[in-house]
Parts: sequence; structure tokens; C-alpha cells
Amino acid sequence: MSSALVYALVAALGNVVGALAVTRRAARGLAVIEHFVAFGAGFMLAVAVVELLPEAFARSGAAAPGLVLAGYLAVHLTQHTLTPHFHFGEETHAVNRLAGTTALVGLLLHTFFDGVAIASAFLVRPALGTMVFIAIFLHKLPEGVTIASLYLAVGRSGAQAVGAAVSLGVATLLGVVVTDQLGFLVRHGLALAAGVTIYVAASNLVPEFQGKRGWKLPAAFFAGALVFFITRLALDRVG
Repeated sequence: MSSALVYALVAALGNVVGALAVTRRAARGLAVIEHFVAFGAGFMLAVAVVELLPEAFARSGAAAPGLVLAGYLAVHLTQHTLTPHFHFGEETHAVNRLAGTTALVGLLLHTFFDGVAIASAFLVRPALGTMVFIAIFLHKLPEGVTIASLYLAVGRSGAQAVGAAVSLGVATLLGVVVTDQLGFLVRHGLALAAGVTIYVAASNLVPEFQGKRGWKLPAAFFAGALVFFITRLALDRVG
């Protein structure tokens, strides 16, 4: 658990960095984070399909398909059904004041399962834990941008925006701690996390860039998938 907690802490700091880029109006940082969205989507999707799904089926057996679906549906429920306004990336116009709170609640479930994913992956093997950590860290930056910009758009202060990002990081750490204590998550956390990861990659991140013109963002997406395989090969050789 100690390794998983350290990695989760680093990932959680990504939420804060993303929020600070918004509150300090770091235009260059926000442009870089936009490319993180595309690159992270490719890396996350590859991790989920190539690594998480096979391991989830091995650990959860016949229950795995239902658990993967449950994870996917749970994120859709909290982020796009119960939440009136949500999308990944910077919010640039005024929105309903309730949107900041509902988006935070929706993201808290997602970030909790970020921690579950890291902890569950390290229980399988360190190399898998490392790859899951990278996938999660890559979307933590735009996640911080999302919640901080929403908070600013509804009229909250910069400190409150950063505080919301910190709470997302705390939820990630809580996911690691709870997984270690709860037998159900030790066995089935990976399947639930796989569904969450697929949703974040395919339904949250991909739509953020697929309608934009130019070749850089699509190239970053495919590069993310390619880098996953390079990372996997490197970790296998080290291991």
C-alpha cells in the first residue's frame, strides 16, 4: 500500500497544478494541458483495454463484465446525468452557480476510483501500478483545470477553486486507503476502475478534442497509445 499511496499523492498533486494554471492565468500551461487531454486519452484507453480489462476478468471472473459496466455507468450518472453542466477542459463562460458543486461531487466519485485503480493495480504487480499511475496523472492536470475554471465561472474565489482541486486529490488518496481495507475492492476494484477509466478516456477526454481542427491533437492521441506500448515494453524489461 505504501507505494500505491506515494504514487497516488503525486497524481493528486496534478489536480492542484492544473487548478493553479487556471487561477494564475498561465496561458502557456493551459495550452500544454490541452495536449495532455489528447495524449492522456490515448494512453488511458490503451491501459484500460490492454491491461486493466484482462486483469479484471482474471480477478473478478464472471462478475467482471457487470462490474466494468457498473463503473462506466456510475461515472456517466454522476458527471452527465445528475450534473447539469460538465466537460473536461477550461470553462470560458459564466454558468449556473450550482454547476460548480455538482461537478465537484461527480468528480469526487471519479477521483476516488483513480485511487482504487492505483491501489488495485499495485496489488497485481508494480509494473501495472506504474502504468495506471501514468494514465491517471496525465488526466489529473486537465481535471484540475476543469474544476477550478468551473468554480471561477460561477463566481467562486481562486482559493476556493484550488481548494476544490485539493479535495479531488484527497479523494484519490482515500481510494487507495479504502481499497486496502475493503475486501470487495481488493478483489473487484480493478474491474470497477476499468469501467471508470474507459469512460474517462473515451467519453470525457476524446470528445474534448475530436471536433477541433488541426493535426496536433489527434497526433497526441495516437502518440499516447504508442507511448503506452513503449512504456509497457520498458517496464517488462526492467521487471
